[in-house]
Formats: sequence, structure tokens, C-alpha cells
Amino acid sequence: MNSTAVSGTAAVSGTAAVSGTAAVSDTGVPTDLDPALFLPEPGPRAVRYTVISVDDHVVEPPHLFEGRVPARFADAAPRIVETDQGHQVWHFEDQTFTQVGMNAVAGRRPETVKLEPFRFEHMRPGCYDIDARVRDMDVNGVWASVNFPSQITGFCGRVFFGARDRDLGLACVRAWNDWLHEEWFQAYPERVVPMGITYLADPALAAAEIRRNAARGFTAVTFPERPHSIGLPSLWDRDHWDPIINACVETDTVITLHVGSSGLSDAPPGAPGLQLGATLFGQASLTACAEWLWSGHPARLPTLKIAMSEGGIGWVAMLLDRLDNIVDRSGYGTGWDLRPAEVLRRNFWFCTLDDPSTIDTRHRIGVENIMVETDYPHGDGTWPDTQSVLADVWGHVPPAEIRAMCCENAAALFRHPLPPTVLPAD
Repeated sequence: MNSTAVSGTAAVSGTAAVSGTAAVSDTGVPTDLDPALFLPEPGPRAVRYTVISVDDHVVEPPHLFEGRVPARFADAAPRIVETDQGHQVWHFEDQTFTQVGMNAVAGRRPETVKLEPFRFEHMRPGCYDIDARVRDMDVNGVWASVNFPSQITGFCGRVFFGARDRDLGLACVRAWNDWLHEEWFQAYPERVVPMGITYLADPALAAAEIRRNAARGFTAVTFPERPHSIGLPSLWDRDHWDPIINACVETDTVITLHVGSSGLSDAPPGAPGLQLGATLFGQASLTACAEWLWSGHPARLPTLKIAMSEGGIGWVAMLLDRLDNIVDRSGYGTGWDLRPAEVLRRNFWFCTLDDPSTIDTRHRIGVENIMVETDYPHGDGTWPDTQSVLADVWGHVPPAEIRAMCCENAAALFRHPLPPTVLPAD
């Protein structure tokens, strides 16, 4: 996450301040995207598969917190400011949080994408507007989507549960959840899988927010993948984590762990941090998954559900092999009622963009444990060609297994409805 002191900025608030909010034609196609920045508008892709994407992202709009935090916090809530350089960034507690260039690049001409902060007119409206998002999902042939927060929220709410002012941070957590519920989920309940954030700095408050969201239909909550690395207690601190994780189990709320939500490993001096960090996404997911497994929470809670997001699946079969090895050869992995590999396959799910070289390890992983992501609107994303990407890489996979991985596993995990017809047919 980029954060620096704000200087030379002007406040921007309200929907009207999103300069370049796109006009659309009668068919819903954006009509005022800058052709110098954006590729030609794609037409709807042929739908071969029913897809639930378990890893997409929202870009929080400028009006998100307006009217959703108590009046005493109106001036302190996050707000968009414009820098002297013409960038639009979030301001909160004397820090700025940028819309990093790789954060919202769907539809952009590749040569125009850089790491400087964006303006809202430099993004497709589907990044921050639910009506436009559903149009983009239709173009891509995506039935439903799980959406992670972006920069001002810190992917998992870390900006807010790490706020200096505890009451303000809690108010921002609740406001973000209210916005997602009101503007995204209620508008399209069949198309949006409702996932929230919570106030992880306090176990009682965190559990209460999980229960509040579950009561209105949320089926998931996102946590930092390695909590100790961002100042939270270790997963082995039972006094802190038991009330939170027990609330997830009691409400059947899925815990989603997005790679990078607690930062990536430090790069060596002089190394290209972006390239190195992106290359090691799988390694980061493996590390986090092993830590959550050995925390003991999954072993003691058979119905705890943990979804690993954006790390791919190439490392999972290796992890399973290693877990079996440390039981059968060294004896390090004994002491549970189940073998560690069995706990992994019972309590964890994994997602993939395509994994062309490792999709054939799916039976070792468990076909029932694999789900699909499109990663809209990030740089790794497959929009608008998710359907053809899957067809090219998974064309040899039996239809029943493709249905499971593309949508049925996610529908079961997140308790989300499927359309009347699920593709591909046998």
C-alpha cells in the first residue's frame, strides 16, 4: 500500500466529483471513455461456462462514507483529494492512499498503464459503479462475483482497524459494509456475493460485525492472510482469535485470505519489488495457508471455511505432499485426529485464473476445492476474455469437473444461487 503525507491537495466529495463518470448508450455501453487510454469497447463473449469469480475488486467511490458515518466523524472520514499533479487520492488520518495504476486497468491500453495514481475517469466505470460492473460481468460471461476492497480499505480493512481513532475506524468499517450491502448486494443479489470486512483490532467488536453482516445476508469476511505481520496478534493467540473465528463458524461465514493483504516479503536491495512480489504470489499463499493450517483452528473446527484468494493452485499439491511426508517419514505432523492433509482438504478452498501447467494436479488437490477468479479490474485479470482463457486451458477437462470448478464449488461454499442452466452441459 502506498501512503505518504498529503500536500498541495484540494478536497473532492460527492458522486458529481467523479470527473469522467461515463455516460452510456441505451444498450449500456460507455460512450465517453478516452480512446487514447482505453481499448475499443468489447462485445459480449460467447458463454461456454457458468462462472462465479471468487476474486474481483471494487474501487471505492468518493461518496462511500457520506451519510454512512456518525455526524461527529463527517470531517474525519476518508475523502478523495486532488493533488497538485492532478491525481485523485484518498485522504485519511494524515495519510494518502493511492489508486495505484495496476489497481484498475481493465480495458486500458497496456502502454498507458503506469504506477502513478489514477483519476476516476482513467478507470472503467465498472470499477466503482455496480450497474456498470454488472454490464462488464455480462460482457465477460460471469454470473456472480466476490469483491475485495481496494486501497483506502487495505484489501481486508487493515486501514480502518489500524486507525489511531478506534471509534472512527469502527465507523469506517461499518460504513464500508453498509455501502456494499446497500449499493452493490441489494441492487443485484444474484450477481454479488456479499463479503464484508470487520474491526479485527478488538475481538468482541469484530465478532459483532461478523454477526451483524451475517444477519443481513453476508456469507464471507476477508481477513489479512498473515495477521501478525501487520501488528495484530498471532493466530496462536487464542484469547484474541477464538471469539472472531467462532463467530465465523457460528454464522457459516467464509474467511477469505487475499494474497498481499498483509504485505509481501521484503525485496532485496535493488530488486524490482513489483515484479518480484507478483512472481511470488504462490509462495506467499503457501506460507499463509500453512500458518492458518498449523494454527490449529481448522483442526478443532470441522466446519470452519477458509478460501485462499489470488495465489493460484500450483503450490497446493506440493503442500499436500509435504504434509503427508512429515507424517509418514518424520512424524512431525502427528497429534490431530485427522492427518494435516485431510484437514487442508476439508477446511480450505483455492482459486485460479487458469493454471495451465498445474490444472492437471486437480485430483490431488480435490476438484471440489478449486474455484475460479477473473481478478477484475487488476493487471492479472482475464476480463473480457475469461471464457476463452478457460476454454483454451481447460478444454480437456470433463464437463462435470469444469462446472464444479467454475461455479458449483463457489455456489456451495458461499451459499449463492446459480442460474437455472449451468454450463457446460454434459
